[in-house]
Amino acid sequence: MSSAPDGQPMLPLPGAPSSSWSRFRERFGALFHGADPRVCVAFWLLGLINNVLYVIILSAALDLVGPSVPKGVVLLADVIPSFGTKLIAPYFIHLVPYPARVLFCVLCSAVGMLLVALSPAYTDGGSISTKIAGIILASLSSGGGELSFLALTHFYGPFSLAAWGSGTGAAGLVGAGAYAVATTSMGLSVRSTLLAAACLPAIMVVSFFAILPRAPIRTLAAAPVEYRAIDQEDRDDLLDERHGLLGSSAPPSRNKRSDASHELGLQVFKANLQRARGHFFPFMLPLLLVYVAEYTINQGVSPTLLFPLKDSPFEHYRAFYPAYNAIYQVGVFISRSSTPFFRIHDLYLPSLLQIINLVVLTLHALFDFIPSVYIIFIVIFWEGLLGGLVYVNTFAEIGDRVPKEDREFSLGATTVSDSAGICIAGFLGMAFEVWLCDWQVAHGRDYCRKL
Repeated sequence: MSSAPDGQPMLPLPGAPSSSWSRFRERFGALFHGADPRVCVAFWLLGLINNVLYVIILSAALDLVGPSVPKGVVLLADVIPSFGTKLIAPYFIHLVPYPARVLFCVLCSAVGMLLVALSPAYTDGGSISTKIAGIILASLSSGGGELSFLALTHFYGPFSLAAWGSGTGAAGLVGAGAYAVATTSMGLSVRSTLLAAACLPAIMVVSFFAILPRAPIRTLAAAPVEYRAIDQEDRDDLLDERHGLLGSSAPPSRNKRSDASHELGLQVFKANLQRARGHFFPFMLPLLLVYVAEYTINQGVSPTLLFPLKDSPFEHYRAFYPAYNAIYQVGVFISRSSTPFFRIHDLYLPSLLQIINLVVLTLHALFDFIPSVYIIFIVIFWEGLLGGLVYVNTFAEIGDRVPKEDREFSLGATTVSDSAGICIAGFLGMAFEVWLCDWQVAHGRDYCRKL
């Protein structure tokens, strides 16, 4: 682990207050030396909007499908399409210009949210199939947006990654908070709230086309695709050798050229697949593990971490889970915003600590040995910190350790790990919640039946 880049402590040192705070301000300013405010604002907004619809959909899960349908159905519909996109798209998406990707993501997310909002509610006898279709569209947009914008940070420097991470962390707080405020404090209907959310993707258009500086994108558009396995000279040699044209002045036939281009495309695909395999243990696996652990906690264990109401700050058992989620999101936001101040290089350590969190909280759900809900609050906050640290530092490490020519592909391809972890945790969470609740009821603690 490391702190500020110069190795000096960030906090003011003992001594005269004026000189201490002056040194602190100087160090703080040095951390952001060279940061372009337009880049930071654009990537923060892109991270926020790309992830906020995912959070809003999960926050609205009960209102969307009703109490008789497992909420894991909404989670899986919100994650599996994104996982599929991140698994497949990195191997061909470099052929699609970034502006076209942004417009596609905006269109999919807006149409998806409109489908969710405008289809009849389950209370009116409406089918959930249309809502699930809308959630799938929004998920496709989120997956394509994440792998595209993370890959784009390669061209805008480390502050763009820090801003993206902070924006994605803020999405949890903004999404859950905005939905709760709109539907409870402001009294808006679920339909009206989701219709308003369908307008949010327009902010991505403004962020990308109006706020983000265009120079790196123009340079990218004029240059060859970055993450090719074979450069242009080697490409020409391959085409010539493939058809015995080195000593011939005769032009190749269109079919032969097409066959050779197809063969080259296959070689590029294999080379990119080999790159992805090389990233599995250093980057993908720790990110996968931390997501499996934290989302199993969130979806399967947290709903059973209940205490007698007289020993808690709540009046209803339903209040525990939203409180846990809010505390978790605060931890995620703080840690995803931390890379300018604090970096970790051993990605497996926080992943292991997250697995320990899962084990401890599961054991408590079974044997009830943690005496206070406030201790659970601390553990949940710690869980959010660990998850956010692994996410943002995984991509920061790719930026530091992967060769420049491979970096764009590597950043996009590694995003598959978080969605894969959430998918696995979605299935585990449904099983965990049922198992833990049944165990608690059998041992005289029926709080989970009172939700």
